[in-house]
Amino acid sequence: MKTMTPNPLFKMGLIEAPISIEGRDGKTLVDLRELGLFSAILGSRRSGYHTEADLVSVTSDGIDLNAMWAEFQATLAIFNERRARLVGILTYPVTQLIERVPQVGDTEFELASEFGVPQSARVTLDYFEMAYDFTDYDLATRYTWKYLRDADARQVGAVHEAILGADSRLIFRKVMEALFDNRNRIADIRGQNYSVYALYNGDGTIPPTYKSNVFAGTHTHYLTSASALVDSGDLEEMIEHIAHHGYGSDRGTTFVFMMGRSVAQQVRKFRAGAVNNNTVTANYDFIPAATEPTLIVPNSDGLLGSRPPATWNGLRVFGSYANALLIEEDYIPLDYLLCLGSGGEGDLQNPVGLREHANVDYRGLRLLPGNQQRYPLVDSYYSRGFGSGIRQRAGAVIMQFNNAGVYAPPVGYTRGGGLL
Repeated sequence: MKTMTPNPLFKMGLIEAPISIEGRDGKTLVDLRELGLFSAILGSRRSGYHTEADLVSVTSDGIDLNAMWAEFQATLAIFNERRARLVGILTYPVTQLIERVPQVGDTEFELASEFGVPQSARVTLDYFEMAYDFTDYDLATRYTWKYLRDADARQVGAVHEAILGADSRLIFRKVMEALFDNRNRIADIRGQNYSVYALYNGDGTIPPTYKSNVFAGTHTHYLTSASALVDSGDLEEMIEHIAHHGYGSDRGTTFVFMMGRSVAQQVRKFRAGAVNNNTVTANYDFIPAATEPTLIVPNSDGLLGSRPPATWNGLRVFGSYANALLIEEDYIPLDYLLCLGSGGEGDLQNPVGLREHANVDYRGLRLLPGNQQRYPLVDSYYSRGFGSGIRQRAGAVIMQFNNAGVYAPPVGYTRGGGLL
């Protein structure tokens, strides 16, 4: 077989790259293209680098490619700073491989004696090891020089915007998988297996006692209803399912329901003292937000209290029920209802941990130059490394509307279930 030695002229771009290795008889032994060692970014059978004279530096409408590169970097910085609103209220950023989350109980005063010394407060403090998976994802953009010569800035920018959208969908889907998939999973961290937990799912873990609320190892935050229609009792049960773990306004968390449009249409009908779906009598009124369509309430004595805000952490609120805000979001599957206790964007009490790398240079969506570094728009790589896992196992509750009595995660938010 012929011995291949690097040719300096190839590195300078003055000759084309070899595309195969031939034997002494002239037969091809290895086709480098079949091995994927040469990409098809130039769109031709000859896959070597072009000389400087072959490359264009501006698009057809006069936009400098290097200026566009700088602009793309700037938009990525804005995109990373302004993370999707939904992800923000559901997650708390972490960088540790394994996090020891404290589980704090209550302490009590004792009766004082005349000569005694008070005992020290002994808060029941325990730590629960929470692990998060971590995966690297990437996507490439490749253009031929002829494409760049004829394309305008909007065409090139459309590819960039599509990748931003793909990155946003990827993060959102992984966060929703962490919530909606009720199975614990295993993460290999430095050669050792650790559990990545779902919300409380009856796996034998006993939640910490809160006030008079004592829990068993069968406690679960994946509920099912006895009907395909939502009723007011479902919402009240879900609020209580989080509140009895200590979440609420006195702890700086807001109860938030997220639901699809069909569920929201039913919730709008709930009135205190009136029977709604499944012959359930509501204990509270649905109160529309200030920006909702006006309505006439017969025999009304006026509103006691205040109307809910029109927006919360950048998300549109359509109303409230009891002490919970209601958000219509069609990313929530049709037959499911999500309730969470959230402290706002990136708050410590949010249920999902969104893990990024400890090295700050590897966080966020990164735009990297490809093999052709002088003109990175010809060959560029978008890279994202992150992982997710439940951090607050009592911080959310999910209800599925079915008659089976057994919770089944939605296909779109099941690990391995595919993209939406």
